[in-house]
Amino acid sequence: MKRRRRGADLERAILEAAWEVLAERGYAGLTMEAVAERAGTSRPVLARRWSRRADLAIAAIAAIRQEMTNHPLEVPDLGDVRTELLAYLDRMADRAQAMAAVITLFSSEFQREFPSSAQDLRSALLANRSSALDQILERAVGRGEILAEKLIPPVASLLTDLFRHHAVMSFSYVDMTVAAPPPELRTAWVDAIFLPLVRSR
Repeated sequence: MKRRRRGADLERAILEAAWEVLAERGYAGLTMEAVAERAGTSRPVLARRWSRRADLAIAAIAAIRQEMTNHPLEVPDLGDVRTELLAYLDRMADRAQAMAAVITLFSSEFQREFPSSAQDLRSALLANRSSALDQILERAVGRGEILAEKLIPPVASLLTDLFRHHAVMSFSYVDMTVAAPPPELRTAWVDAIFLPLVRSR
């Protein structure tokens, strides 16, 4: 007999279901009924926690943040800035589908209905990416591999900007997916574009 979930276990299952529905169907498909069915519970159970569509959208944001935690962008000290940058882009590629869910929020009526929540989500996502990349660049400056004075804002954020642009341009509204940039393209971004701009030699 299947154990009845309660409390934190049930809430975790509901948030995971909200994330999955959002990633597969976009914001337009994020409904109480769809999430309840995916979570294996009932609509009244959801309604006791999130009584409105707005509340369900906020729950989906929490699920996205959990997905980000499951796929951290942090890269350990590997002794070489090129290796670390490629590892960073690999981690971003791992969470490409999470970006698809975010794109549906930023490109839908969600922004019109809940502009403050959309702005909070954007800030959280950008802060997470910037922190991980900043650590890599700070280590590289410390090793003498790149020059700090060359890390002006458009250059310092170039790799994440390129990745974000690729995600937006490859987003499919048909199946709600994002095509992660292939390894050879990510390598070209690092070797042919970014490193020549910041190298110390």
